[in-house]
Parts: sequence; C-alpha cells; structure tokens
Amino acid sequence: MHPLTRTARTTGLFYLSLAIAGALGFLTVRPRLFVAGDADATLTHLVEHESLARVAIALELLVVLTQTFTAVWFYRLFRAVDATAAGSIAAFGMVNAVAILGSAALLATATEVASTPAGDAASSVQLLYLVSGNLWVVGGLFFGLWLVPMGWCVLRSGWLPRTLGWLLVVGGAGYVFSTFAAYLAPGAGVIADLLVLPATVGEFWMLGYLIVRGVRKQALVAPEPAVAVSPAAVR
Repeated sequence: MHPLTRTARTTGLFYLSLAIAGALGFLTVRPRLFVAGDADATLTHLVEHESLARVAIALELLVVLTQTFTAVWFYRLFRAVDATAAGSIAAFGMVNAVAILGSAALLATATEVASTPAGDAASSVQLLYLVSGNLWVVGGLFFGLWLVPMGWCVLRSGWLPRTLGWLLVVGGAGYVFSTFAAYLAPGAGVIADLLVLPATVGEFWMLGYLIVRGVRKQALVAPEPAVAVSPAAVR
C-alpha cells in the first residue's frame, strides 16, 4: 500500500472511532443519566446505574484519545500540502479534545459525589453535568474551526473531491455559528440543526472516503524530478 494511502486510511479509521465514541457517549449514554431540570432524577440514575455512569466517563476519555490521534494524523496527511493549515487542524482538534477532557473530569466527579453523597448531592451532580454539557457546546467552536482548514487542504491537494472540500469549509463555518446561536438564540433549535448539517454530511463523507479510497490515484503518482541544467550546457 502506498504510504499516502496508508496514512489517509489510518486517519479515516481514527475519525470513525471518534464519531462512534462521541455518538455512544454524548448522544446515547448521557441522556440515560442526565435529566434536565430534575436534579433528584439525575442523582437517582447515577446511583442506580453507576456502571453506566462510569462507561460514560470512559467514552468521553475515548473521545479525547481518538480526537488526539485524528488531529495528529490529519497533520501527517496534509503537512506537505499546507503546513499552516495542517497545523491548524491539529491545534484546533487538540483544543476541542482538552474541552472534552474537562467534561470527563466533571462526569467523574459527579459519579463520585453520587456514590458518596454529602450535602445537597442532587444539586451538585446536576450542576456538574450541566457544566459538562456546556463544555461540549463551547468546544464545538473549535470542532467547527478544524473543519475549515481541513476543507482548505482538500481543495489545495486535489486528493479528494473538491465538493467535499467546500462542504467542509461551509460546514465548519456553520458549526461555529451554531455555537454562538446556542447562547444568543437558545430557542432556535431547528436553525442550529440546519447550521451543523453540512458539517455532519462533510465529516461522514470525509471519513468514508479516507477509509474506502484513501486518496485519488493521481495523488500517488510522484512528479518527475526537475533536471538541473548548467550554464555551460546551455552555451
């Protein structure tokens, strides 16, 4: 396998792992534990389903781990195309990973408080889960930002479809706007969902393309080396 194809497919697999970990943790397990507006119910869920609560922590740590590897491998993939843009993908991805790392620590604290309650444990775990959720929301700012240089690298390289590149750029901008909309217009749920739709489509297209095809075949053809001609030879 060509090294570029190997790097592309490894990047895609890390990206897929990130998507699976995020979907299982934030979209599947968390809603079974956290009840918005009902602190007592959240505490009851954490006490009765402590194992599930610990799985939620592990999944968030897995998000951090897979996003870190994904960010590094995107840098490896695109550094020859545009070092600044590739470095931006890695940097923005790392910042988002740190935000989720903080969220995991909050979930771990909430689980400990629920298992050894002291004082108003219900209010404490509810607050911890609320802060954790907001870390995911504000971290979305950098999750959107990393899609923009990613799309730029796709456009510059020609290794993947240009439509995908533009979709990632537009999707990244939409993700950034949706983060602001979450706080400036909290009731505009449909608009926020529409803003992140291009990003969702672009991400799944990106990881699918990287895993299945890697890069376009023409990207694997090395350009012929330039032949140096001396002034004497010209004369």
